[in-house]
Amino acid sequence: MASRTELQEWVIQALKAKGGAASIVDVAKHIWEHHESELKASGDLFYTWQYDMRWACTKLRERKIVQAAETSDRGEWRLQPQLA
Repeated sequence: MASRTELQEWVIQALKAKGGAASIVDVAKHIWEHHESELKASGDLFYTWQYDMRWACTKLRERKIVQAAETSDRGEWRLQPQLA
């Protein structure tokens, strides 16, 4: 069963798989393609995971893993260059 905090690692995995940057939709697609069964078994998280994915990105920005929104294109998440 997946947890809200696990989504942070899934966001990082998705961004790395996309070369370090991706649209929010592409991150969601990647997470669904690779973690569908875990999401389906996650109780209420199944109904909120896309919202929680955005929460995860905010936490990753606070941890300086994902670039600030001001330095990325609208609707795009980008890993810090040293992590991509």
